[in-house]
Amino acid sequence: MLWESFGADWVRDITQELEIADQRVFGAAFGDLPDLTQADPARDIVFTWNGTTSGVRVPNGEWISDTREGLTICDATSAAFAMDLPWDKLDVTTWSWQKVLGGEGAHGMIVMSPRAIARLTDHVPSWPVPKLYRMVTQGVATEGLFVGETINTPSMLAVEDAIDGLRWAQEVGGLAALKARCEANLSQAVEWVSRNGWCDFLAGSHEIRSPTSICFKIVDPYFAASPLLQSTLASLVAARLAEEKVAFDVAAYRTAPPGFRLWGGATVDSSDLALAFEWLTWSYHEVRKVMTR
Repeated sequence: MLWESFGADWVRDITQELEIADQRVFGAAFGDLPDLTQADPARDIVFTWNGTTSGVRVPNGEWISDTREGLTICDATSAAFAMDLPWDKLDVTTWSWQKVLGGEGAHGMIVMSPRAIARLTDHVPSWPVPKLYRMVTQGVATEGLFVGETINTPSMLAVEDAIDGLRWAQEVGGLAALKARCEANLSQAVEWVSRNGWCDFLAGSHEIRSPTSICFKIVDPYFAASPLLQSTLASLVAARLAEEKVAFDVAAYRTAPPGFRLWGGATVDSSDLALAFEWLTWSYHEVRKVMTR
């Protein structure tokens, strides 16, 4: 299933790289979700929980069958530690340290259910598996990988940074507090949009709006009919904010519709995000004056 850029990458891997013959693809445009009820419990399901390039998240796991035969394979990179994940419904879940807890990039984490571990040993893929992803030794799951052993040597400084992030999370109140911080950031965005008619959420409804990857589209009538004008506006506004050293890289992801994307993860204080939104308003009006002369 796909509804944003990284989900599209998963689909490309399945259909073009692995060339799995027996596959089905369900997709939706940026800002929406596909019909999740199309998921067949007899088949494996690959999906992102939170679309970082569209600002669209899965609202819940009710559509995943408790009696499924297939595995659920979930990219939860910007959802882990920010949203309720139904772990009993997720068989393979991945995320990375650099998102909600603000750790170093390039480190991927994986949680696997007993059903997923069983799949490792009862299925041998027909394609080569890089050493980094080999989790079976002589037909048995390599349990050491899940208790601290490593295939190669990661940065211990990055590991300590991640541990420090977890300590901070505990100090502020654990998962409930992290979720509350993210939701507070989304609330700031909702309030700001209500006062700025030129901009709106890319996500079509509140239920599916991401509180971490907050994505906006440009609805100003002057620009709305021209993607090129929207793209130019977004680039100039983002550049102006960077010049002022207010915010960096706030233009929409390169394959997403033109607009803006601000991070609302747990390490971001809602008061800082509120200031960034006001600066975004200022920059927009400054750029608009130039573009509409």
